Amino acid sequence: MLKKTEEFLIDNYNISERTFEIYRQALKDTAEQFEDYDEIREYNQLKVLKAFQTEKISDAHFTNTTGYGLDDIGRDSLDKVYANIFKTEAGLVRPHFVSGTHAIGCAIAGNVRPGDKILCVSGLPYDTLLGVLGLSKKKNSGSLDEFGIKTDIVDLDSNGKFQFEKIKEAIKADSSIKLIHIQRSTGYAARKSFLVSEIAEVIRHIKEVRNDVSIFVDNCYGEFIEIVEPTEFGADIMAGSLMKNIGGGIAPGGGYIVGKKNLVDAAANRLTVPGVGGEYGATYGLMRSFYQGLFSAPHVSIEAVKTAIFCARVMEIAGFKVFPPSSDKRTDIIQAIEFGNSKKLVNFCSGIQAGSPIDAFAVCEPWAMPGYDSEIVMAAGAFISGSTIELSADGPVREPYIAYIQGGLNFDHGKIGVLIGLSKVLEVE
Repeated sequence: MLKKTEEFLIDNYNISERTFEIYRQALKDTAEQFEDYDEIREYNQLKVLKAFQTEKISDAHFTNTTGYGLDDIGRDSLDKVYANIFKTEAGLVRPHFVSGTHAIGCAIAGNVRPGDKILCVSGLPYDTLLGVLGLSKKKNSGSLDEFGIKTDIVDLDSNGKFQFEKIKEAIKADSSIKLIHIQRSTGYAARKSFLVSEIAEVIRHIKEVRNDVSIFVDNCYGEFIEIVEPTEFGADIMAGSLMKNIGGGIAPGGGYIVGKKNLVDAAANRLTVPGVGGEYGATYGLMRSFYQGLFSAPHVSIEAVKTAIFCARVMEIAGFKVFPPSSDKRTDIIQAIEFGNSKKLVNFCSGIQAGSPIDAFAVCEPWAMPGYDSEIVMAAGAFISGSTIELSADGPVREPYIAYIQGGLNFDHGKIGVLIGLSKVLEVE
């Protein structure tokens, strides 16, 4: 770090000398890893470029449809670009998905029927999906459970790994299981996220037992972190959010579903209505931002990974438990830090907020956020409200008081946010 930069941080953000010492050591320790991720970024950038070229994308695809949105060539061609990138039969990319959970909910609900069962093989799903399935403490009207679609859970083992034999036994024992749910990222669980190779292995075990179940992967936070995606290894359908990696920090909202055509079509019927599916849906002038965000996504996603690795090393040096460790191979942009103290959790998130370009003046307070069973503290000073590819941090205010940091449109900003967060944590006795 240049001396002028340090002086600026001291003058404007009250960064301590101890924090700078940790910063310098962390950068040295992570330099070699960053080179490896630059290679991944380059490969994925080429993959996206080739998909644009294959589908002959031009400025004519930056459409501005209203009303029904029939024959929106920009929308329909973007579906094909996504299918090309993920090596699937079909794609569904829409601004009408209000969140990743919405896209995931449509993908699941569209492909199960009353009397069917869902089997979650990566443990309990992320908090917001519990309401969709009917597993939340607070019962939500319209959950799948109310329609006679039940959910079973196969927990991970004590090391956070898939329990292959238990999964196979569950599938063999219950013919009503029609859809398998796999969550790639950690969510709010105290485990590592799954590498694509690990997801490929559990898919192989499942297919050995039954080939008639649909395997769904929640791919949120995972796009472009490896050079392959779960759909290349047998995942039948997959979904994610454009406010995370694949939106590139440019898409103002939306989500995507990719997979086998019949499964994507069934999901589209849940987003709209049967008989309409993905044929309707105006895009209101958003297509340029969707295309541009996708094109930027390989670069932005790796900048976020660098922020996560740097954060992990900084907090390790400072004496905190982190997962994954800084030396681990990454499969998503999430970094978890266990504080064991509610004040430190809130202070860290407050530091991330103070280092944000938007709403830096805001105070982080725990609150009862819709879709969660406990109070959440959240730092999100983003250009796109709620965008977690931009630098953000959040966590449930419950033991063991873990913060989950993700995002960073560029590493220069990401590392500054982490330093401010660490400084505020070190203030707590």
